[in-house]
Amino acid sequence: MQIKQLEAFLQVARQRSFSKAAETLYLTQPTVSAHVAALEEELGARLVVRSTRELRLTPAGRVLERYAAEILGLCQRAAQDVRTAASSISGTLVIAASTVPSQYLLPQVLPLLRQRYPEVLFRVRQGDSSQVAQWMGENGAELGLAGAPVQRAGLLCVPFFTERLVIATPNTPEYRALEGKMTPDVLRQAPFLMREPGSGTRRQGERYLKGLGLEQKSLTMAAQLESTESVLQGVKNDLGVAILSECAAREAAEEGKILMFAPDSPLLERQFYLLYRRSSPLSPAAAMLVEELLYFYRKAR
Repeated sequence: MQIKQLEAFLQVARQRSFSKAAETLYLTQPTVSAHVAALEEELGARLVVRSTRELRLTPAGRVLERYAAEILGLCQRAAQDVRTAASSISGTLVIAASTVPSQYLLPQVLPLLRQRYPEVLFRVRQGDSSQVAQWMGENGAELGLAGAPVQRAGLLCVPFFTERLVIATPNTPEYRALEGKMTPDVLRQAPFLMREPGSGTRRQGERYLKGLGLEQKSLTMAAQLESTESVLQGVKNDLGVAILSECAAREAAEEGKILMFAPDSPLLERQFYLLYRRSSPLSPAAAMLVEELLYFYRKAR
């Protein structure tokens, strides 16, 4: 097995698409297909099944996906450690991040990075996904983390982390009586807390509600708030219900301050994306952060 073959297979496995994997890796689709075919021949096992509707991994493919992520992660860390040993990384890294990455993902990674790279100052600009795209386009940050795909000239948008959204409600008798099973009728009658229109969480939540036959105009809007933490506080204080990142809601649910409903729906899954500028290479500090983020969340899967 070759590294380039594993890279191609892992992108296909994550994006469920040969064409998207090829675009991410700057390869042609036939080249990506050839890499996956070479792995299948070498291992004597079929790794992916393609149909007109979807691409899915076989059981053997799911096993290789885990090992490929670990192998590539180790390769990246080895390369980074060698570069770090050869030259100290320093400077200021400006990161534009939407609310969930800024408040719940980066805080898990940055303490580790500060220990390894004490000469780097991390500056985080927080906004919604549309603001992140704007700052990146205006050179207001070198690296972006967004909760929605961004299509903007000059920017490369690469998925790096998948999370679930949940329905968060006050911990009150009427919601406890549901025994963990949320229904469209309850949502139709509940007061809703929403993020601002540019929020990736809001867009994904609206897609889910629309799939239930619930248009925004049919909902009771209690408030529109411009941060995930404000929405969470509103739920805690019985202002209404909300669709939130599981990362944001989990601690409050475990403490009994809110209730968390997790319907089994693909519309409640969403990707987070890394944003780069196509026109300029990443600085050593930014390249280091990207590698660490990818390695950290591959391990967390």
